[in-house]
Amino acid sequence: MSKNFVEELRWRGMLHDIMPETEELLSSGEIISGYIGFDPTADSLHVGSLAQIMTLLLFQKAGHKPIALVGGATGMVGDPSGKSQERNLLDEETLQKNLEGIKKQLEKFLDFNCGSNSAEIVNNYDWFKNFTFLDFIRDAGKHITVNYMMAKDSVKKRISGEEREGMSFTEFSYQLIQGYDFYHLWKEKNVKLQMGGSDQWGNITTGTELIRRKDGGKAFALTTQLIKKADGTKFGKTESGNVWLDAEKTTPYQFYQFWLNTSDEDAKSYIRIFTLLEKKEIEKLEAEHNSAPHLRILQKALAKDVTIRVHSEAAYQMAVEASEILFGKGTEESLRKLSENDFLSVFSGVPQFHIKKSELEKGVNIIELIATHCAIFPSKGEARKMMQGGGVLLNKNKIEDTEFVVTTSNLINNKYLLAQKGKKNYFLIIVE
Repeated sequence: MSKNFVEELRWRGMLHDIMPETEELLSSGEIISGYIGFDPTADSLHVGSLAQIMTLLLFQKAGHKPIALVGGATGMVGDPSGKSQERNLLDEETLQKNLEGIKKQLEKFLDFNCGSNSAEIVNNYDWFKNFTFLDFIRDAGKHITVNYMMAKDSVKKRISGEEREGMSFTEFSYQLIQGYDFYHLWKEKNVKLQMGGSDQWGNITTGTELIRRKDGGKAFALTTQLIKKADGTKFGKTESGNVWLDAEKTTPYQFYQFWLNTSDEDAKSYIRIFTLLEKKEIEKLEAEHNSAPHLRILQKALAKDVTIRVHSEAAYQMAVEASEILFGKGTEESLRKLSENDFLSVFSGVPQFHIKKSELEKGVNIIELIATHCAIFPSKGEARKMMQGGGVLLNKNKIEDTEFVVTTSNLINNKYLLAQKGKKNYFLIIVE
């Protein structure tokens, strides 16, 4: 074994609960199969799932066999853990689309071709699709008592206290279904360990209990800390919603910015959880960061590592270039290299003006454009004066010629012009 998996989780600050004897099992020298379930409620995972992906990745690096269970069946039911209301059930077509998207993302992280500890993806729909309700309550239901299920925190919270709406039988049965997943994988694939976030402890231990009661078998459990932000706000959310792993939903620039903008305190824990950097390397980065916090050394290292792993080296370079554009380092060439999504992400929130494309086809004088068509300047005189002082830029080029004519050839992405008044005041001209 290359590393002690549990020890690795410990120093990274990821370990939450662990069942007795689990650590001994994992350091016995045997290749252990362990799994984590992923929820297919969308066709992409978001950064909230990243801690679990990293857990599987560290598990594989420690010489064990990681299995990602994509919940095709459980996605049709909905897990009550940590939720205050029942989630929408998914139809089969939506579910299939979601499963494909998630599989593609997991394949970026885990090694599916490395011999005895190759990663594997399983879908619980495969063993539930022909399982009748009567068979299920006979083969699984009779082994777990209602008292046992009612004692779980996820159930208690939903049927008492402030959440008085209660829970449906569908949701109540979720822990038994998840427990049966563990039983099935234990029986059919010799999976001895289930992992997950700390909110999953109740569901996971229902599985170990089912294995014990049904077949007298022994299985193990381990959970990781739920990721929180130091200020108490939810991790993985921005003003515009979830931060997705899919570049179509969250552009690589937005993704990079999410990590770059983390607080110093969060960056210290995130760099341990979300990167594969070694302890010494992280401690060295922390020391450098502490001596010059304004350089944001930790945030840059974190953002680089995660962006490359989730997207690519090229996407990371593009995100860095896009970030620099706002701080005056960009050129027209770097603007033209941005995808439309990234371009709009970089300049989201800047004042916008609209102009008809037919105007530009004839050619528009720069002064007319910024003072008449678009009220970037209150008057032509002021625009002229600032231009002569070198304070007017179009697409990052300084324009000093007051007779300069703007045409469609100046358009970025065939649709945009970027005007600047001084170094920091940006204006987006949208040509329609």
